[in-house]
Amino acid sequence: MASSSVPPIKNICVFCGSSPGKEKEFLESANHLGRVLAERQIHLVYGGGSLGLMGSVSIAAFLGGSQVLGVIPKALAEGDIIGKTVGEELQVSTMSERLSVMFNHADAFIALPGGLGTLEEIFHISSWAQLNIHQKPIGLLNVNGFYNTLLSFLDHAVEQQFLTFSARQILISAATVEQLIDELQSFIPVVDSSMSRLNWSITERRKKLRLDLSLSL
Repeated sequence: MASSSVPPIKNICVFCGSSPGKEKEFLESANHLGRVLAERQIHLVYGGGSLGLMGSVSIAAFLGGSQVLGVIPKALAEGDIIGKTVGEELQVSTMSERLSVMFNHADAFIALPGGLGTLEEIFHISSWAQLNIHQKPIGLLNVNGFYNTLLSFLDHAVEQQFLTFSARQILISAATVEQLIDELQSFIPVVDSSMSRLNWSITERRKKLRLDLSLSL
């Protein structure tokens, strides 16, 4: 059950492969995730297109009644290599802008199985959480143990003191869609004390800059 102090998740960004993968369970899990999002009245943000797991989750969510936003770089859209976007399409200029837009539209993040792009996205978002840029929950849907070795590597990084225990808690993992969404909803972030001192507020920095300028005049 979600804590009453935690706001409900209304939009989830899903990172995943544009390939169907080797095991049939990958596509099945993507489809199931889309249907559960719709059942729970959660909207989907994803990277656009209609192929592989990206297509499966977006089509299932869209058909179930969820609003679907596909954020795609113009080059990929014009290249027509990942298929037609499901739902509303928002074209951006770069991959970096794509991730920023997806981040701004999401309350939480889920990574299904995928390749380099999926790993880059989920670790980028996780590193922002480590730096206390945001406190949005992040989860791995560990279908058929796909992420087992990755999770073991993260534990190894903690043992070797390259990753703090609190940073390791950023990535939630679960084998089922329902369990993962429940855990994302009840997630309470633990911020490393050294990171809690960081202030990423643009508004506050601009106020300080104006104050510094006025004092120097």
